[in-house]
Amino acid sequence: MPQKMKFARHYEAVMKALTSHGLLLGSYDAAGKANVMTIGWGAIGSIWGEPVWIVLVRPSRYTYKCIEHSSCFTVNVPTEAMGMACLTAGSKSGANVDKFQAANLTAERSDSVLAPRVKECPLTYDCQVIHSNDVLPSKLASELSGLYVDDVPHRVYYGRIVAVNEQPDAAKLLEE
Repeated sequence: MPQKMKFARHYEAVMKALTSHGLLLGSYDAAGKANVMTIGWGAIGSIWGEPVWIVLVRPSRYTYKCIEHSSCFTVNVPTEAMGMACLTAGSKSGANVDKFQAANLTAERSDSVLAPRVKECPLTYDCQVIHSNDVLPSKLASELSGLYVDDVPHRVYYGRIVAVNEQPDAAKLLEE
């Protein structure tokens, strides 16, 4: 009998990190180069009876090409002390820079999806894309419609959480 995954175990700490310094989205490009991008928008929950991460990536981003290629990603939860790494990963393009190196992070291969984990993060979710769709600006609430005036809307990826990887002291590290 499969074991129930406790994917929401650290929900409050994950949401705090998402809305403060961001989370790190890991992916590989077609050549196998590890890429990491900071995200500040996302949701974790249950859709279609599956544990999922929902992440948004613009088609203009290098990460978009990576996820389109591999159909998977990791969501890595950094500690507050890793804020500078998040800032670095969110301010450069993986097409031109090795963001793992620039942010002093270590890429390690996931054993469940074709995407890198960030070794320094105490908590990582391995996700397999089960659906994607594009944001339709015309369908957004009026107060959100200004988000896409001069830019292409995000693609929304629904990633089934196939594994949750946490360091033994993850709860403590995420609270610091």
